[in-house]
Amino acid sequence: MKEKSSIRGIYTAKLAGRILVLCLCGFLYVFDRSEFDILRGMHFFERFSVLHILWIIWMIDMLWQLVPVNRRTALGSKKLFRAYYRPAHGAVNKQALKAYKVFLLWAALTAAMGVLYQRQIIDDAFLFMSAVFFYVCDLVCVLVWCPFRLIMRSRCCTTCRIFNWDHLMMFSPFVYIGGFYAGSLLSVSVLAFLLWELCVWIYPQRFWEYSNEVLKCVNCTDKLCTQYCKKLR
Repeated sequence: MKEKSSIRGIYTAKLAGRILVLCLCGFLYVFDRSEFDILRGMHFFERFSVLHILWIIWMIDMLWQLVPVNRRTALGSKKLFRAYYRPAHGAVNKQALKAYKVFLLWAALTAAMGVLYQRQIIDDAFLFMSAVFFYVCDLVCVLVWCPFRLIMRSRCCTTCRIFNWDHLMMFSPFVYIGGFYAGSLLSVSVLAFLLWELCVWIYPQRFWEYSNEVLKCVNCTDKLCTQYCKKLR
């Protein structure tokens, strides 16, 4: 229970911080649109904006996903690495079709935003705010309720096939903005996504609880899934 409280406390604090970021960005969206000028072209290098701080936070967070470091983050994000794999006697689950359904669903949402953008119904600032909103929703899915679980049928985030798709989904609206700010974040998110998918393809046994002992409930150290697991209620 101590570990449960610790890791869940960290993620709860992160969620509170992300909500604060959303509120601050919303304030800028309403009262100071000039802060969003750095989204255009190479304006990123012309002057400082509070959005630079968020860019640094996002970039560091994505880069951490690319290295197998021992840090206090959810196991579901680290199961692609060998260090978090203990062989179990069980068949490897193939969840590719379910993952593709989620991908197509999100692609459709992104395409719809693109249509609105091309018709000038929404602008760069709105696309940025969408990314910040998804930034908050990411941890809502972990700590409260995840709509993608209805499609994936995963027991929890630890066993979720698409756990590290978060940044790609979050920055998908940036595909229409261009410029260094959006382009750099989107590019690194694609890199993290490709690394994850490559590991799923080469080492599928690491991602399924019946072939990886680490992912089983009895060995769980995260204890984040209190909204799903009856044993933790």
